Amino acid sequence: MIIVCIGNCLRGVFNLNSEKYLIDFLEKENTPIIKKKKHMYLAYRGLEQAYTYILIDGIAKTSIIMKNGREFNLEYVTPVDIVSLVRDEVSNYTSAPFNVRIESDEATFYCIPRIKFWEYVRYDKHLQDYIREYYRNKLSETIESLQYMTMNGKKGAVCSFLYKLMNQFGVEVEDGILIDFNVTNEDIAGFCGISTRNSVNRIIHDLKEEGVVEIHNQKLTILDKAYLEEFTGRESF
Repeated sequence: MIIVCIGNCLRGVFNLNSEKYLIDFLEKENTPIIKKKKHMYLAYRGLEQAYTYILIDGIAKTSIIMKNGREFNLEYVTPVDIVSLVRDEVSNYTSAPFNVRIESDEATFYCIPRIKFWEYVRYDKHLQDYIREYYRNKLSETIESLQYMTMNGKKGAVCSFLYKLMNQFGVEVEDGILIDFNVTNEDIAGFCGISTRNSVNRIIHDLKEEGVVEIHNQKLTILDKAYLEEFTGRESF
């Protein structure tokens, strides 16, 4: 466990340094900045996309729409993160792999033509390291999400997702950890592969009855972090 903790800390330091380098680099290159309002779309799955976007403020959500019309959510994206990085380095255009929708009141992005971005990466070792770590982290996160959704049933999937939200948006308060972001039960269902929000309603109700969470002003507060950790295979330090 100590080794895992040290590894996570080192990755955190690497990410902070790499993110600062990326931002400084883009500022030096006078990279254009765009802003999008809440629930506007930055990209639609399958449509041609000519730019790479780096989120520097706000929150976005990536998702795909399945054949039956249901939305399957992939992740909430928070700064600093590359929202639309696709490995086709040659074409001016490529098909967007997922929808990108703004979830905060406003979001701010650096906007770079894809070809130019990959030229930057090709000639800069620090950016190459950043991209390698980016793909490594995204793969690890995807494997974790699949594991949580498939191994612990619906309740386990919801608990694991709440744990992830806690780490992403959590703020310590007197009673526990406030998830300082409005997440609907429909969104939770979309992230957890659950067909209806009614199933999520029942699970959240049960968690409230068990004293694991409470809801105030449409925001969740985690009262029992250890309970959620049981579904992630992690331990507190």
